[in-house]
Amino acid sequence: MRVDVISREYPPEVYGGAGVHVAELVRALRDEHDVRVRCFGAPRNEANTHAYLVPGTLSSANPALATLGVDLAIADDVDGADIVHSHTWYANAAGHLAQLLHGIPHVVTAHSLEPLRPWKAEQLGGGYRVSRWIEKTAFESADAVIAVSDGMRRDILRCYPEIDESRVSVIHNGIDLERWQRTIDHDAVRALGIDPDRPSVVFVGRITRQKGLPYLLQAARRLPPEVQLVLCAGAPDTPEILREVQHGVAALQTERTGVVWIERMLSPLELSAVLSSATTFVCPSVYEPLGIVNLEAMACGVAVVGTNTGGIPEVVEDGVTGRLVPIDQVHDGSGTPLDPERFIADLAAILTEVVSDPSTAHAMGAAGRQRAEHMFSWDRIAARTTELYRGLLL
Repeated sequence: MRVDVISREYPPEVYGGAGVHVAELVRALRDEHDVRVRCFGAPRNEANTHAYLVPGTLSSANPALATLGVDLAIADDVDGADIVHSHTWYANAAGHLAQLLHGIPHVVTAHSLEPLRPWKAEQLGGGYRVSRWIEKTAFESADAVIAVSDGMRRDILRCYPEIDESRVSVIHNGIDLERWQRTIDHDAVRALGIDPDRPSVVFVGRITRQKGLPYLLQAARRLPPEVQLVLCAGAPDTPEILREVQHGVAALQTERTGVVWIERMLSPLELSAVLSSATTFVCPSVYEPLGIVNLEAMACGVAVVGTNTGGIPEVVEDGVTGRLVPIDQVHDGSGTPLDPERFIADLAAILTEVVSDPSTAHAMGAAGRQRAEHMFSWDRIAARTTELYRGLLL
């Protein structure tokens, strides 16, 4: 079976969970299928991997139009595939056009939903209306839609009620259990400015509204003074949110020591060492379909404190592999807490509870590793994806 996988992100140009997902899924699927990757960006050296640059005439256009320019070229090249599988709205138009042009089934994996990310209008302007149109059209016409969590499936059917629910399947994200494992390297973390002898809370994520970083910066003011806050945060969506985070970090650094901000993207080995040095990992997202980074932390044997929203409660078992922070949210798609101060206070209290009890946190981390091994291996996910493909070709 030939499967053409379309994604904006693909190594080495990966900046978020969708790119990680695509890379790992392709690697697992290639054990059995002819998988051809069609991605955005500079040429890749990997076999059966084709990269596409924005057409020169659209280089200064709105990013949504530039994306469509890439998608047109990709759709033409999909000819000959048995299945086309697109990831994120950036690739959905290419998948939909390939479906129409070549008469092949189109599978969509939903890593997020544009109607639930209204802050994207800050980044795309009118292009946000275009991205919503692309996603809606592709999802409603896709032969199958894969949700990365039960929470995501509910959101898909709520946002796009025209989709027959029988076409929406749940196949969770996975984790490379060999790449992500406990890695104690005190020299490596010291080189990054982290004191391995102090308790620490670690955050890893893009600087975007959905990740809840400004709430974490407020909550960190209430942590015990000996606790470090380590922020592995980059790739800001907009200059505005970058400035907001910069000001929040600067203010926090005037109040306490041990505030470490690592802006560059770390290698998996470096990040494994940072995660493994943590007393607890924190995911303060207000919108998170699943959160691969939570799986990465669990695979490294670290307790996870995450917001009780989206797919996070399907990954983090409250009281066993970590703790869930309650949140009541506005129903306008933004995920904004109805009571931000209450959310910040609850986040601070639960982080303090976990980071102040390192033996319990260690036990939660060990349980998290076991849960990752039993439920989130890529072999299992590739097998379920293959089963879905074959069902479409019967």
